[in-house]
Amino acid sequence: MTQAILIVDDDPAQRRILEEVVKRDGYRPVSVDGGEAALAYLDGPSGAEISLVILDLVMPGVDGMEVLSRVHPAKPNLPVIVLTAHGGIETVVNVMREGATDFVIKPVSPERLHVSMRNALKVNALTGEISRLQKRQSGRLTFSDIVARSALMGQVIRFGKRAAQSNIPIIIEGESGVGKELIASAIQGESDRAGKPFVTVNCGAIPENLVESILFGHEKGAFTGASDKHAGKFQEASGGTLFLDEIGELPLDMQVKLLRALQQGEVDPVGSKKPVKVDIRLISATNRDLLQMVKEGRFREDLYYRLNVFPIHVPALRERKEDIPDLVAHFIRRLAAEEGKPVLGISREALAILCAFEWPGNVRQVENAVFRAIVLCDGEMLQVSDFPQIASMAEGHMPALARMPVADYAPAFDRPVERPEPFTQASRPDNRLTLAEFARSNFSDGIAITDAAGNMRKLEDVEAEMIRLAIDKYKGHMTEVARRLGIGRSTLYRKVRDLGLEVREG
Repeated sequence: MTQAILIVDDDPAQRRILEEVVKRDGYRPVSVDGGEAALAYLDGPSGAEISLVILDLVMPGVDGMEVLSRVHPAKPNLPVIVLTAHGGIETVVNVMREGATDFVIKPVSPERLHVSMRNALKVNALTGEISRLQKRQSGRLTFSDIVARSALMGQVIRFGKRAAQSNIPIIIEGESGVGKELIASAIQGESDRAGKPFVTVNCGAIPENLVESILFGHEKGAFTGASDKHAGKFQEASGGTLFLDEIGELPLDMQVKLLRALQQGEVDPVGSKKPVKVDIRLISATNRDLLQMVKEGRFREDLYYRLNVFPIHVPALRERKEDIPDLVAHFIRRLAAEEGKPVLGISREALAILCAFEWPGNVRQVENAVFRAIVLCDGEMLQVSDFPQIASMAEGHMPALARMPVADYAPAFDRPVERPEPFTQASRPDNRLTLAEFARSNFSDGIAITDAAGNMRKLEDVEAEMIRLAIDKYKGHMTEVARRLGIGRSTLYRKVRDLGLEVREG
């Protein structure tokens, strides 16, 4: 939504001038005629929507200094710009001591106020991001810190809050980049284990010969190179939460030991003579179809039912496109502040293209696209030209862009205009195909299964050609290649390495 700015001034003419300045910069003005009305508004149900306060210092009754002294302790992260006709040193020192972000001398210069508002909101955005990172680092991130407005994500958040109330095992399902680890962090932050260790393990990134040591630990001298005792991730997470990402990549022999650790509440470090008790809350995640893996014998059925007690499915971004404007606004505020760029938002046309794009890499890809655009941008608004790759892929969809509901997301975007009809995204079926179906539907020339002599080609050669063609078709986007081929991303990388293929990611 449009960021709201509260204007507090007892002079009606001054309020109208400030309202016009605020509107011109793309914000939504909310005006009150005095300090008492300002305090009532900020304490009321609409007070949470205020992003900035423009406060007159001299007013009858409750003056600006009293408003500042009462608001700052209650809302320390709310920036306040003070307006004063007297710019003496003592006045400036007093208002800054009470928590003001900036002060502007009357009569107000629109340019000076524009700079002050932009800087105050930029600092506040960066402060909010630092606070979010600190909460995540300390295990106190909550669902209120997650940027999401869609009904589908609302359901995810409701399930997550319900799951946080107990120690029930949770499995989070969804494509790569949808934010599964963020959901796991929020579950921890809203549970009775908030503030305790939150240990993340990517099962697909651990070499097979080190999985047992990393998960369960080892004693000194247990194997060659074990020069010191290592506690292992289970012991590190004891008292808190262990998050096992890409659980489907875990080798079968380790699945047996994981099952025992979960059932017994203890682990056997490599080389240890006795087990070690652990107290963990387990949350696992996967972008694979574990039930299909069970049927194929690649995942243990008993472990599957042990993990799949409380499943939470995080939908792909293409299924909840109404979240894209808020995500883009969030990334613009954060990344522009981090990069020191004067980027305030994005044009309606550019946002419409982003809303029309399918985002195979989900939220992670949106963040990277906005990051690149901010680096390219030379003005205050991101334009279509700052998203060259996305714009080229969206060609042919331009007639539909005018229907995108992106007009009222200022100040991250252009000034408000009349909002079109709400836009809906039909759910899409899973496009995963067999290798043969993939080849027939994606490559008109097909892939030969026999050589020139009519003999069957080696499966390895056919598979190498299949992967090479898929990489070319999807321009090196390995997440999309893995999804289309129906294999895990780490498996794809392993096959590329084993087959000796050269890949330049797009």
